[in-house]
Amino acid sequence: MKLHLATDFLAAMALLSSCASHGPALVLDPVGPAPFPSAVAGSAGTLKVFSAFEQGADFNSQLYRRHYTDYRILSAEGKRLQTVRNDSGTVVEAPKRVQLPAGTYRVVARANGYGEVTVPVVIRAGQVTTVHLEGSPSWPNRSQLAASNPVRLPRGEIAGWRASADKPYER
Repeated sequence: MKLHLATDFLAAMALLSSCASHGPALVLDPVGPAPFPSAVAGSAGTLKVFSAFEQGADFNSQLYRRHYTDYRILSAEGKRLQTVRNDSGTVVEAPKRVQLPAGTYRVVARANGYGEVTVPVVIRAGQVTTVHLEGSPSWPNRSQLAASNPVRLPRGEIAGWRASADKPYER
């Protein structure tokens, strides 16, 4: 009898823990480019995603540097468009800049302290859309950003500029 109860208890705990780990992922509000003009030429826009840092150290390179975790870019409908190796290839820790046609996309990336999150993003021609998921970023124009109703993670960290309400999905 005791063995049966212990087996049932372990089975129930395994079932509950598997349900908890496969729950719905965090989805943020749409992030767009800053509301002031940027100096990027061309008909495409640029996406910069500061995803969570990889947990392990890279001892294979001469200089130790942290790397941002890779992420996926999906179409607005959810079709996988590309997986981004999130490394600029420079000595400075910087995420890769990705050129995309103007439009709406979904970014699926790891956020520090939250696991995998989905961030709808708006890309506009000639502008840079920046997403911060690594925690405590240094934002240019931080006071202007904080006063503009930015997109935030659940504990209040700023993730990016809110896509403008007048033309959130302009192509």
